[in-house]
Amino acid sequence: MIDRSVPRRVLPAPEPRGAATVPAALPVRPRTGRLLVLATVFVCAACGLVYELELLALGTYLIGDSITQASVVLSVMVFAMGVGSLLAKRLRHRPALGFAAIEAGLALLGGLSAMALYASFAWLGESRPALVAFSFAIGILIGAEIPLLMVLIQRIRRQDAGGAVADLFAADYVGALVGGLAFPFLLLPMLGQLTGAMLTGTVNAVVGGGLVLWLFRNDLSRRSRWLLIAANLTVLVVLASATVLADDFERLARRAVYGSEVRVAVQTGVQELVLTGPATGSPRSLDLYLDGRLRVSGYDEYRYHEALVHPAMTGSHARVLVLGGGDGLAAREVLRYQDVASVTVVELDPGVVRLARTDPMLSALNAGVFADPRLAVVHQDAFRWLRGPAANDRFDVIVSDLPDPGITPSTKLYSQEFYGLAARALAPGGRMAVHAGPLATRPRTYWTVDSTLRAAGLRTSPYSAGGRLSGFAAGPDRTPLRGTGAPSQDWGFVLAARDQEPALRVDRETPALRSLSTGSLQDAARDAERTRVSGLPPSTLPHPRYS
Repeated sequence: MIDRSVPRRVLPAPEPRGAATVPAALPVRPRTGRLLVLATVFVCAACGLVYELELLALGTYLIGDSITQASVVLSVMVFAMGVGSLLAKRLRHRPALGFAAIEAGLALLGGLSAMALYASFAWLGESRPALVAFSFAIGILIGAEIPLLMVLIQRIRRQDAGGAVADLFAADYVGALVGGLAFPFLLLPMLGQLTGAMLTGTVNAVVGGGLVLWLFRNDLSRRSRWLLIAANLTVLVVLASATVLADDFERLARRAVYGSEVRVAVQTGVQELVLTGPATGSPRSLDLYLDGRLRVSGYDEYRYHEALVHPAMTGSHARVLVLGGGDGLAAREVLRYQDVASVTVVELDPGVVRLARTDPMLSALNAGVFADPRLAVVHQDAFRWLRGPAANDRFDVIVSDLPDPGITPSTKLYSQEFYGLAARALAPGGRMAVHAGPLATRPRTYWTVDSTLRAAGLRTSPYSAGGRLSGFAAGPDRTPLRGTGAPSQDWGFVLAARDQEPALRVDRETPALRSLSTGSLQDAARDAERTRVSGLPPSTLPHPRYS
């Protein structure tokens, strides 16, 4: 497969020398043989792009920051493809054997790459070196394909170099299109990353090895044929064995990452959901992970949700909008107010809501809020929903319970444009509470959220809250760290309003709270102010400021 990310001028390939100039003795007519080679180019290109996308997806999931991982994978792979093209010159005197060996190696490396990356993450706690190594190795093998295929197609029927290159590139680009669409819409949702990569490797080995062992069998010595048969059978047996053991491997890897009490592990169309803790007992023992990041700890989630919701509920709160919050915990705090007339939860992932409805421990933690007739759930991207006609209604309170800023998929939900849409949905005198990420450990990110809210025409009151994680804590590289008594959790929030700077307090009518009071809020505001980073520009869609 060739580099599809950077268009470049293609120079005619040099005339092959030596044995490669001798027409091949084929078992079919030259026209049919040529079509078979182009079909092989098509399949190999599709497989190569699946490997590339699988590395990108798994690197983003395990390491975070999809922009960085995309840059690393693409740049390393493109460089390696150039190296592979140069190395392929040494194989031009035996193009059939060289191509078959390359496809066997590519099938093995590509097929096992997802499992190897996940194993590195689970047992070593770091997957970036493995990501770079596999990107480089797979790139070398992909880069070596086209030069050898160019020689093989010229052996079938000689034509001008420009025409041969055009045919090969056309098959390659169309194959890349099919592979690029098959990965997110077929392989990933139906088979998952591990099995999808291994199935791709199997197809790669069968097609690449089959072309050479049948169409170009006369180019191979008897010894070479048996070596290739043995090599391809070994690759297929290894991939088949890995596929059979994939479920057991995933269970062991999850146990290494999350501990021995993994109770639910679900891959939705949006993310991976993992619930740990016993199936019965106190909900305080429950932990919910989204894509490897600890999202809810039953031990002290009330500190987070009380601090997020209740400061915004001072004043009118008949109509409330919750952005995110599919676990139902923010809605639980909202619905403790008897005078709340309606709550709309806008959650992208239906799997989170389904789990929050049906899992007995998580349902107990959110007090069964999804059975409350005042609550309505909308499954849509929050940005898109705010742009639509449904957001023309005005809300007294908006609660933005979204993943941390700086996680690339959520960056647009912390942009000036997003807050402008949210401000438009606020009723006169309305307030918006925003989860702005950790204050103590990432003050620049936190104060960028504050700056962005102000740029959207809102007045802000920053504050924070804290707690202690139980069971596991997510490390700086998103790797969960074992052990109870984990470091203190650090939650930063911003309360915003259009008309005037919102006062940080809780009303006398506020239901009984375990961790929050007007005094503690004012102390938290003073502590937050000491960390202020001034002069930060707002984050916008064309110029995101979070890192």
